[in-house]
Amino acid sequence: MLDGLKRLFSGRPKPVTRHVDPQVAAAALLVQAALVDGVYANLESDQIAEILLESLGLDADRVDDVLEQGEELAEEATGAHEFTQHVKKLPLLERVRVIEGLYLVSMADGAACKFEEAFIRHVASLLHVDDIRRAQARRRAESRQPQ
Repeated sequence: MLDGLKRLFSGRPKPVTRHVDPQVAAAALLVQAALVDGVYANLESDQIAEILLESLGLDADRVDDVLEQGEELAEEATGAHEFTQHVKKLPLLERVRVIEGLYLVSMADGAACKFEEAFIRHVASLLHVDDIRRAQARRRAESRQPQ
């Protein structure tokens, strides 16, 4: 911890960030969205696996590995920026699917809270997904919820 503070105040450049697969980074963002309310339920984990399978087009064999890596990264994370810089490498349509996935995760436990909404808005802006596409992603996610 002291080394981190020394590095912060010494003016030395920040260590180079490691390469993270954009799909693993997307999984980490989805896990972070699930953690916003302080609870990471199996329901949310299952929802994330489904999103990785359907929306990001991962095969079933890879989903568990990507989700596990995403959970580990989210556990160590200090913020969303460290993941969005990798997810931004994905085409716009896939980034919009990530936003839709964030909404699905936030609604997985019944209803989204204002903190989850704020997190999703923040991530959308970091991913350069405009408000119109974000709102459309939200409507699609809401339409997929059971009545």
